[in-house]
Amino acid sequence: MLKEFFDQFPYILLGLEGLYLIGIIFLAGKIIMDTRNTSKTLAYLMLIIFLPVLGIIIYFVFGVNYRKNKFYTFKIERNEQVYKAVSTYIRETHHKTLESHQQQMDQFLTTVNFLYNAGHSPLSQGNYAEILVNGEGKFEKVFEVLEKAVHHIHLEYYIYDNDSIGNRLADLLIKKAGQGVKVRFLYDDMGSGKIGKKLLQRLKDASIEVSPVNKITFRLLANRVNYRDHRKIIIVDGAEVFTGGINVSDKYINPNPKQYWRDVHLYMKGEAAFYFQFLFFSNWIFATEKIPEISQLYFTKSLEEGSSLIQTAASGPDTQPSIMLSTTSAILSAKKRIYIVTPYFIPVETVFNAIKQAALSGVDVRLMVPKSGDSIVVNAAAYSYYEELLENKVRVFFYKKGFIHAKTMLIDDIFSSVGTANMDVRSQELNFEVNALVFDQKINGKLQDLFREDMNDCEEIHLDSWKKRPKYKVFFEHLARLLSPLI
Repeated sequence: MLKEFFDQFPYILLGLEGLYLIGIIFLAGKIIMDTRNTSKTLAYLMLIIFLPVLGIIIYFVFGVNYRKNKFYTFKIERNEQVYKAVSTYIRETHHKTLESHQQQMDQFLTTVNFLYNAGHSPLSQGNYAEILVNGEGKFEKVFEVLEKAVHHIHLEYYIYDNDSIGNRLADLLIKKAGQGVKVRFLYDDMGSGKIGKKLLQRLKDASIEVSPVNKITFRLLANRVNYRDHRKIIIVDGAEVFTGGINVSDKYINPNPKQYWRDVHLYMKGEAAFYFQFLFFSNWIFATEKIPEISQLYFTKSLEEGSSLIQTAASGPDTQPSIMLSTTSAILSAKKRIYIVTPYFIPVETVFNAIKQAALSGVDVRLMVPKSGDSIVVNAAAYSYYEELLENKVRVFFYKKGFIHAKTMLIDDIFSSVGTANMDVRSQELNFEVNALVFDQKINGKLQDLFREDMNDCEEIHLDSWKKRPKYKVFFEHLARLLSPLI
């Protein structure tokens, strides 16, 4: 019927085609102006040109740069309001710590100063830090610390499931709220799709303040899917904090040995909690559009608990790409070794080049990734990078025991990074993420031991055999890599 109509009125069809062409030209201009990453710009241009209509839909769902949107302008303004309340203490803490540990921090001084200047993140001293292995190690420590809470508990999670571990944690939060402890809970509406209305209502009925960071009305057309709150944070009484790769879900405590999840979390006590509190309040005000009364009881001062120096790298659509740039800076500071563990290796160009440069400079660079990821396309895209790494003397290990989900990096003898950010485009450019950088020989040594222990469950790949992969697989991997800025 449409064909007959356009046959009868051909000028209407020509007019529509002309309007579509004009629209594509204007949209191409918008993509070029709004998208800073060159590879991502080219990927979106290919989509709108070679996938008519569908490519446009994909761009508006996944590609619109909300950093320039008034939605995030509001958050940037609120961040500065929170910062003003704590800026004096942040400055004093940072400069005091640097003066006391100038020689110890000399190797990583560029990284430390960048994080302070780009994101107001201070280097703090006198912290106690502890590596927690898998959900089994994390949650028992979490429950132990939460039981002792007296003033407040703040939680911020990408995934919170309505399962055994999720309900056990909810029961404890309800109990503490009943004892007069102030409990606030932020969750990502995309990642926590299984949390369930009943569990949320139970928390609210117990006077626990609950809010999604970005409310999603239509999940299939979630236009903020690119800006997920991928953080996993618990803060207790402004003094104790947890962060790392482990979400609130039964799969992280490995109830099924055939679906083994290998992960790492970090527990900290001391002034390091100060900046995590700043991050939480910034996101809380953004999510709820309400400014709570922020007293000194939320921020710990001069709490000497250990010997670890800790700084925080945080990124999001409202900040500088601090994780990406600090990771690059730290890698380029390496002299002896770099051990990286990540579930998704689709690096941005600056990080990728820094890794290759370090390896060619004689640094022992090792990368541990899952042999099989949880996405065929993502896994294929990651595979496309390994040949170039091997050619540049990077050692690559495939973890075979299960799915390795840890996000850790250790450099030489004192630098360790444990956090929420994967080594991929989404984590380093789009999501709300946070990594704790710990300058401590004991923590570094613990992560070295874990890495070498995990090597027993790995298969090291070598350049000669890797090059012999079937050509159709190599083609699919490089095709997936073209789409990597979009996945």
